[in-house]
Amino acid sequence: MSIDASARIHPSAVVEDGAVIGADCQIGPFSLVGGQVRLAAGVVLKSHAVVTGQTEIGEETVVFPFAVVGEIPQDLKYKGEATRLIVGARCRIREGATLNTGTEGGGGLTRVGDDCLMMTGAHVGHDAQVGNRVIMANQAALAGHCVIEDDVIIGGLSGIHQWVRVGRGAIIGAVTMVTNDVIPFGLVQAPRGELDGLNLVGLKRKGVAREDITALRAAYQMLAQGEGAFVERARRLGEETQSPYVREIVDFILGQSDRSFLTPS
Repeated sequence: MSIDASARIHPSAVVEDGAVIGADCQIGPFSLVGGQVRLAAGVVLKSHAVVTGQTEIGEETVVFPFAVVGEIPQDLKYKGEATRLIVGARCRIREGATLNTGTEGGGGLTRVGDDCLMMTGAHVGHDAQVGNRVIMANQAALAGHCVIEDDVIIGGLSGIHQWVRVGRGAIIGAVTMVTNDVIPFGLVQAPRGELDGLNLVGLKRKGVAREDITALRAAYQMLAQGEGAFVERARRLGEETQSPYVREIVDFILGQSDRSFLTPS
């Protein structure tokens, strides 16, 4: 066990042998830190938080009451093999959220980036790869093997099917089931997730230039109404565009997909 002298640990907390507790960490009453856990500097575990498994948590991340971080995957194929969870810096893991370790068949690692917000009851399934600045609203859930790129927002009570990719800057509306890949900057809504445009509000908030937004709108129309199959339209778009934002969408569509795509309605 390695506990920095500046860490503050409530007498009722349980810190198992082997845990590494960094400088200025705070571990609240009735919390549990497993023996393979590593907490970077400034991590805060509020009361009744559980961090277990082979788990690393980055600097200044806060874990709220009754969250469970690093438990074994919810996968019947899991047989106790050593797998990991890595959570980045400055994340907020709110009450009752659950983040699982990976599985041998999925690469053995679940990863969450920096500055993410996992609201009450959110779930990150085994082997998911979550980027930076991702927001998951209350009770949103990622199934196993999902890839969620940077700056994605997932609305409350929404679910992302296993193996689905969600591109950078996309937004998923509340109470939505997403069963296919979502292009970068896409807007998805309706109970059985439909691609319903671009996340224009998010683009403007990020300060994306007007000419780039105009190029994205034109690209979306071509993907929606152009000739040929969806991937063929994307390939033609890639031959014509000079916008890095449009190029990002094209590269995403032409990349490997296990679930096909949500296409413009």
